Amino acid sequence: MEHSLDLNKLNKNEPIYMIGIGGISMSALALILKDAGFTVCGSDCKESDMTVSLANQGITVHIGHRAENIGTVSAVVYTAAIHEDNPELKIARTLSVPVVERAVLLGEIMRQFSMPIAVSGTHGKTTTTSMLSQVLLAAQVDPTILVGGILPSIDSNLRIGSHDYLVTEACEYCGSFLKFFPKISLILNVEEDHLDYFKDINDIIDCFRAFAHKTPEDGAIVVNTDDENAMAAVCDVPRKKITFSVKDKTADFFAEDIIFRPDGCAEFTVFHHEELYMKASLSVPGLHNVLNALAVIAAADCIGISPKDMQQGFDDFRGTRRRFEKKGTFKGALVIDDYAHHPTEIKTTLATARAAAGKNKVWCVFQPHTYTRSLKLKEEFATAFADCDGALVVDIYAAREKDTGLIHSRDLADAINKASGNASYAESFKKAQDWFGEKASDGDYLITLGAGDVNQIGENLIKSSLE
Repeated sequence: MEHSLDLNKLNKNEPIYMIGIGGISMSALALILKDAGFTVCGSDCKESDMTVSLANQGITVHIGHRAENIGTVSAVVYTAAIHEDNPELKIARTLSVPVVERAVLLGEIMRQFSMPIAVSGTHGKTTTTSMLSQVLLAAQVDPTILVGGILPSIDSNLRIGSHDYLVTEACEYCGSFLKFFPKISLILNVEEDHLDYFKDINDIIDCFRAFAHKTPEDGAIVVNTDDENAMAAVCDVPRKKITFSVKDKTADFFAEDIIFRPDGCAEFTVFHHEELYMKASLSVPGLHNVLNALAVIAAADCIGISPKDMQQGFDDFRGTRRRFEKKGTFKGALVIDDYAHHPTEIKTTLATARAAAGKNKVWCVFQPHTYTRSLKLKEEFATAFADCDGALVVDIYAAREKDTGLIHSRDLADAINKASGNASYAESFKKAQDWFGEKASDGDYLITLGAGDVNQIGENLIKSSLE
């Protein structure tokens, strides 16, 4: 049975033990707890740069999961990747202490802040959380930042600030964000994804509706009125709603006169309740980032941030790692890496590249992420690659899953070919790298797509050009 957690009732002299402490989120939570005066220790299955960094900061990290690692503790926290047969989790279940999943701890940490802000949505969470963080930094409100990627301006996924403002991502997978307690909740979009957990789109909408209900009566929900499913999720939630749009002039925040500079970044006019609010310009490309910026503007306005500070934040925000990240060049072609692993994200990334490339070619290597997503969204993937001149599909990145034998990357390549006739399959990263090398020409875009380790292909390509 899952316990609740009250940090204010824990004995700070007895450590909080974290199983899977080396993960990007768990390590950040460990450091937040340490900064708050708690003793923290934990374990991970292997040594990494993160476990070494934690050890260097005075946190004991055991390599390998063993029951004897857990002594006298005040609480035990584990990640969703830890199974019930884990020896540390099994022994923890016998103790008279709270044993909770990571999301429960993050939710409890949110309670310690006066203005916790959670950014949810099927797409765009990391970018929007990072963009909002940059605005809060520009406003000098000393935010605590917890993001799912590396924000270059802080060279980390974590910044520990005061106990006023906390901004974090809120993921719907396994209903994790239902354990959170935000004062301001952002809902960027709602689409089919994580179909290994959710039954269908209605199940997903219901989950986002439950998340919206977590917003307190004195809080606010920032929601994209252009997204039908997002609006369905909040329509009957009796909370203050702040809407944003690039289509609906009656939205609370509406972008008009959108123009794109040669670098693909937008300049636009923002109206608030149909009155001029600000002129905005971005340093990250694509129409999707106009929507992300509107969400940030709506949230920042809600907490009293000035348009001047918002624009300074937009000027400072140059993107996060693995989100249309410019890695370097090869034969004059620009090498881009993007975390996109859902059909909508892929379409958005390739449309952005297509607009920026002009008459030059756009080539991409796609690494599908999980067998379930690949199988259930196969037809959507088939139509996602129309904006590139050639797509190469490499083997599926299993992540948390096992191969069911029901779907293979060859199947996805065949489906893409039926729709746009521009895909093939490669059985190794080396062949994908060679393919890029053959295609590359001055001014082209070489894009790696996926949430796994496909970024290595572009990085190796750049290294090879320097040898």
